[in-house]
Amino acid sequence: MNTVATKVAVVGSGIAGSVCASSLAKNGVSVTLFESARGPGGRMSQRREVSEDGKELVFDHGAPFFTVNNAEVLGLVREWESRGLVAEWKQRLTKRYVGVPGMNAICKALCQEPGVERKFGVGVGRMEWLESENLWSLTGLDGQNLGQFQGVVASDKNIVSPRFTSVTGRPPPLAKLQDIPVIPCFALMLAFAEPLSAIPIKGFTMINSEVLSWAHCDSSKPGRSAASERWVLHSTMEYANSVIAQTGLQKLSEATLKKVAEEIFHEFQSTGLSISQPFFKKAHRCCSFWKRLVPGFQLRFWRGSAFPATSIAKEEKCLWEKNKRLAIAGDFCVSPNIEGAIVSGIAAASKLTEMLSCL
Repeated sequence: MNTVATKVAVVGSGIAGSVCASSLAKNGVSVTLFESARGPGGRMSQRREVSEDGKELVFDHGAPFFTVNNAEVLGLVREWESRGLVAEWKQRLTKRYVGVPGMNAICKALCQEPGVERKFGVGVGRMEWLESENLWSLTGLDGQNLGQFQGVVASDKNIVSPRFTSVTGRPPPLAKLQDIPVIPCFALMLAFAEPLSAIPIKGFTMINSEVLSWAHCDSSKPGRSAASERWVLHSTMEYANSVIAQTGLQKLSEATLKKVAEEIFHEFQSTGLSISQPFFKKAHRCCSFWKRLVPGFQLRFWRGSAFPATSIAKEEKCLWEKNKRLAIAGDFCVSPNIEGAIVSGIAAASKLTEMLSCL
C-alpha cells in the first residue's frame, strides 16, 4: 500500500461488513465503519429482553450458529477460536460454531481492531460519486457531512430499503431492482424456569410442520448464562407468508405478535414432548423481500433480516464496480448463511485492497 492515506467507508457492521473492515485495516487501509444500529452484528445481533419479574434475558434470535466448509473461512475461525471469540457447539456430528458469549462477539471484536473507526448510531442518508474528484462523498441522515472516501463497501440493506424512504422522505442512497426470492420467518424467544428434560437434543428441525421449522436451546451454547433455559424457535416460510398476507409489511401490532407467539409455541408443544409453560414468550419478525441487483449496482430491500433464497454473485463473491471502487457484499452474493457472508466480505476487501494499492 502506498504512503498516501487511503480511506474506505464500510456501511453496515454485520459479519460481511465487519470481516471486510478488519481485512482492509490489516492491509493498511483506514476504515470508517458506519452502522445505523446501536451496535454491530446484523443478523448475528443478540436481543436483550426483560421478563415481567425483572430478569434480563439474552437471545441469539437470528443466526443460531454457523458451519464452515471454505478453507479460508476455516482459517479465520481457527484464529477467532484462539482469541476466545468462537467455540464449537458440540451437539451433533456436524461441526457447528457459535460466537462467545453471543453470536455478535465476532463482529464486536472485528470492529474494534486497529485501523477501524466505528460510528454506531450513524445512518448514511446519501452516497454520491464525485466524478471530478474521483471520490465518494457520504452524508448522514441528519445532513451531516460524513467525509470523502476512495472506496465504499455497502453491506447494510437498510441504506437501500424502501423503508428508508418512508422514514426519511428521500430515496435510498442506491436503488434499482429485480425480484430475488427470500425465506421470511418469525423467531419466537422462550425462557423456562426449569430445563426441558423431556427434549433429548438441544437443536432440531421439524418435519412436516406448516408452522415450525427449527428449534434450538440457546442457553446450551458455550459461554451462555444457565440462569434459565432459553429456546429460540423459527417459523416456516409458509407460516410467515400467511401472516404477511394478512397484515402486510408494516410494523405488526402487539396483538398480532402475541397471536404469532401462541401459534408457534402451540406447534412446539404438539411434538408430544412434555413442555412446560415459559415465564417469557415473545415473537419477533425476521421478514423481508430482497431485490435483485442490476448493472449500476443499485439496490432496494424491504426491512427485516430474512434469509435470501438465492445467490447473485457465486463466482465473483461480491458485486464490484471497478471504476467507482464500490463493492456490495453480503450472504445474498454467495450463499444464504454466515459463511457466505464472510466469503463475500473477504472478496470485497480483496477487490478494494488490490485497486487501492495502484492509486
